[in-house]
Amino acid sequence: MIVAIDCCRAVPLLPFLQTLFDIALLRKGPEHIPRSVVFLLMAMALWFVAALTALALIDRFDESDFILEIFSALIAVAFYSAIVIIARQRPRLTQTISAIIGCGALLTLVFVAAYALLKPFIGAGLMTLVAWLILLWSVSVKGHIIASAINRHWYIGLSIAVTVFVLQSIINVLVSSAP
Repeated sequence: MIVAIDCCRAVPLLPFLQTLFDIALLRKGPEHIPRSVVFLLMAMALWFVAALTALALIDRFDESDFILEIFSALIAVAFYSAIVIIARQRPRLTQTISAIIGCGALLTLVFVAAYALLKPFIGAGLMTLVAWLILLWSVSVKGHIIASAINRHWYIGLSIAVTVFVLQSIINVLVSSAP
């Protein structure tokens, strides 16, 4: 079994990944991730690997897109953190951010794998559809995570996730169109 080390204590990586998969499939919530900075760091490392994999395998994704992705992720984390704190669920903050970052990384890896494996066979047009479907699923997963974190109905979480997505999209357009 693959493990990470936390001050002389082993932290199983595979159960963490399984939990992230279960959250991404809406079977579990962020409360199933232990409250630990180690899990947050593991989620961040997974996100970094996913972003580097996208940089390496997706031809239209370059270094400026990579930096914009980091900036966009920081905005999302700040917004979701503010929501959790405003909802007076501060003890769930580390779990929530770990779930959002980790599930985002898993879905990025799913997209990169689909892009690398399917694009030669289905073409760019259908690949765009696949990308949008994965993106929509990602928004619903983040809505599920935030709804679970703040103890609200899923449609509240979904509306928060859609708001974050729109905010990220606006900022991405503004930054990428700046001279």
